[in-house]
Amino acid sequence: MAGETTETNDEGIHPGDGAGGMETPVGPVAVRVRGLWKSFGDQVAVSGIDLDLPAGRFIGLVGPNGAGKTTTLSMITGLLRPDSGRVEIVGRDVWQNPVDVKSRIGVLPEGLRLFERLSGRELLTYLGRLRGLQGAEVEQRTGQLLDVLDLSAAQHKLVVDYSTGMRKKIGLAAALLHNPEVLFLDEPFEGVDPVSAQTIRGVLERYTASGATVVFSSHVMELVESLCDWVAVIAAGRIRARGTLAEVRGEADSLQSAFLQLVGAHDRPAGAQLDWLGGGAR
Repeated sequence: MAGETTETNDEGIHPGDGAGGMETPVGPVAVRVRGLWKSFGDQVAVSGIDLDLPAGRFIGLVGPNGAGKTTTLSMITGLLRPDSGRVEIVGRDVWQNPVDVKSRIGVLPEGLRLFERLSGRELLTYLGRLRGLQGAEVEQRTGQLLDVLDLSAAQHKLVVDYSTGMRKKIGLAAALLHNPEVLFLDEPFEGVDPVSAQTIRGVLERYTASGATVVFSSHVMELVESLCDWVAVIAAGRIRARGTLAEVRGEADSLQSAFLQLVGAHDRPAGAQLDWLGGGAR
């Protein structure tokens, strides 16, 4: 629960949690996950996750590579069907009410595929009309997003010719165009230059300040610590800790240190078998 301890037992569950190892946080819940499982053959990617994400917060879902972050977000947003479990977003079941839910969320997945033979403006106009927005409203929102995200000069340029940072920004614009209640971002700063990253950051901070919710996946602890006010740590398909940034950080001097302890990284030998490496030996 937000405001409670983030200490966990060996299963990554808060001591004293109720059935399923999950408590209900104080205040409104943007996303409620119960018993979420997903396997790919013999590989278990997500192992029975229970999680409540509070509304109106900038939330970091953090974990090492292969922890299950992308798989979890894909199931929460309806892009990947779970083997079992239930997901609700703003009180609507993702799989029973997919059209309603998808009208209320924005998604910027990792490796986003776009209509690359459209210009940036054409892409946003097309997606806005697909969302059911009226022409004048699409035109107004498109112009504002292009301006705020510093894409006005490239608005008539084909998306296929956009840089990585520009593609991230036009993808963010597409996710925000219909003014969603909850925004899901999977590694939105991956491969983005510092100028574009600062622009994206400013837009997200303004968005959450309005009362909306951002769920942001990353493995870069410094970035999460500077952006987020609520964090969930996932490792090996399980939630290891969740709560406010201060709660998850605990007595550690940084989120990075707390994260390494939670995922057991301090127990791993640091290159003990690489005694041949370095020194110019051949």
